[in-house]
Amino acid sequence: MAGYALCPAALSTSTSITTLLSMTAGTALCSASANALNQMVESPYDAQMPRTRNRPLPSRSITPLHAASFATVAGIGGVGALATINPLTAALGLANIVLYSGIYTPMKRVSIVNTWVGSIVGGIPPLIGWTACTGTLHLATDVPGWTLAALLFAWQFPHFNSLAHTLRREYARGGYRMMSVTDPSLNRRTSLRYAISLLPICSVLLPWTGVVHWSYAILSAPINLALVYASYGFWKHDGDKAARQCFWVSLIHLPAILLLAMACKTEVIEGVRRRLMGEEEVESE
Repeated sequence: MAGYALCPAALSTSTSITTLLSMTAGTALCSASANALNQMVESPYDAQMPRTRNRPLPSRSITPLHAASFATVAGIGGVGALATINPLTAALGLANIVLYSGIYTPMKRVSIVNTWVGSIVGGIPPLIGWTACTGTLHLATDVPGWTLAALLFAWQFPHFNSLAHTLRREYARGGYRMMSVTDPSLNRRTSLRYAISLLPICSVLLPWTGVVHWSYAILSAPINLALVYASYGFWKHDGDKAARQCFWVSLIHLPAILLLAMACKTEVIEGVRRRLMGEEEVESE
């Protein structure tokens, strides 16, 4: 949604409520398909962990056939809905499914690189929103879309790594090679490193692209510093309490930073300024 809302083309007459609805439904269905496929693959391991043993497949609430049918219908429906917008948006929806269920899911039992792959998946939704408006990702004007993807990519680490720390014993029991299991120190350092990277992304890169007003650089800093502080506590204290605090701060951080970006969108700020100054808007013929 943020990628769509922040795109300048979202205000043009070429976009419509139909595009927004197709993008929202398509993204949700692709995500549902990816998660269903993930749970199909991990069902035998989910049965070994208290947190996941009550999921539909391990608890035998549904059959594998039902899960496969749902995943297939949701995947086809999601990619199909995005295809009504443009081929690139549909390709991103398909990539979301393939990366999450076909690469990230099996890699969780092989290498800690799975976390980086999962973070790439997390960066795809803003690109879906952006391409729903523009239909491109290769132009200089598409830099804001890539910057939003970088923001979501970086946010995944303090968010997921702190959660994984509290679940490290279950992951170990299930045979998952997560950073929190194989290298807890690296898990905490990575969280802090990427939390810090959000500062230049939000205070330099995003305003530099012109999609948000320069005031966003200042207003977003306290929100990002709060996450840096929580990630620092997680890195320094190495305890479940600090990890949980970092996780909950991350849950507040993401909607706050994205809603602020929408409020600081250049067109919005300029519109408010013109109204306050009593200037008339020039309408194009």
